Amino acid sequence: MQNPPQTETEHEETRPACVLVFNANDPCGAGGLSSDVTTIASVGAHALPVVTGTYARDTAEIFEHFAFDEEVVAEQARTLLEDVTVQVIKVGFAGTPENLTAIAEAASDYPDIPLIAYMPNLSWWSEVQIDLYLDAFQELVLPQTAVLVGNHSTLSRWLLPDWNAERAPSARDIARAAAEFGVSYTLVTGIPAPDQFIDNVLASPQTVLGNVKFERFEAVFSGAGDTLSAALAALIASGCDLGEAFTEALGYLDQCLDSGFRPGMGHVIPDRLFWALPADDADETDDGSSGPASSFEFPPHDTQH
Repeated sequence: MQNPPQTETEHEETRPACVLVFNANDPCGAGGLSSDVTTIASVGAHALPVVTGTYARDTAEIFEHFAFDEEVVAEQARTLLEDVTVQVIKVGFAGTPENLTAIAEAASDYPDIPLIAYMPNLSWWSEVQIDLYLDAFQELVLPQTAVLVGNHSTLSRWLLPDWNAERAPSARDIARAAAEFGVSYTLVTGIPAPDQFIDNVLASPQTVLGNVKFERFEAVFSGAGDTLSAALAALIASGCDLGEAFTEALGYLDQCLDSGFRPGMGHVIPDRLFWALPADDADETDDGSSGPASSFEFPPHDTQH
């Protein structure tokens, strides 16, 4: 006997939440849209990726970035927002101040959709480009940001450039600085802690809302920040409150890093599908028989140009 077809209401209740993501393409899969799409899907939501440009990079370093025109970015976002119900907007690297303008204009038309912003390390870029980009981000994106995510050193240099106290700025100090531009909450990662631990703190201007410590990994990773911010966005989109999403996203990132792999000669990449790793006995089927022998070979092509 067949089950009755789902009604439209039941279908809406069971479909995954949608996250609109603005980010650059990363050909090596370390960060960018590759990280966002895989992470959001792994957590259980659906990614709507808007390409802002592309990096020219390998697993060790970024060599260049090629930005899309702002009209292209705006048209991608407009077309999606007019068709799909979006639960959360995530902003990664937009590439140019003009693209940030397009993103801010699109987000301002949907003020009820929470915006999660991630600020990556831009030290590979020229100082002039960095300054123009950060100034535009402060003016256009931060006033609409519900949660700002970034590494302690990146956020403190950006938001507290004149800090001259003997101690390093705390997560609350950074959150207060971000709040001056309109940010409600700030997730500060990579805070050095005693005994080879790294602290990650969610703070508002008034208080610390939570923290999760990781034991420091020996490896150097690429893509951890994009992974964390995408997981946070997907969890909030799926109905978690901010505190729960913060804890779950950091737990997910920890497992991604613990299962990280090195596909090239550069840095380690988080394994966002760590839970899908095959079991030791994956070569056998349920009835105990073996799978097909791996004797198929592909001959090299002889095409020359």
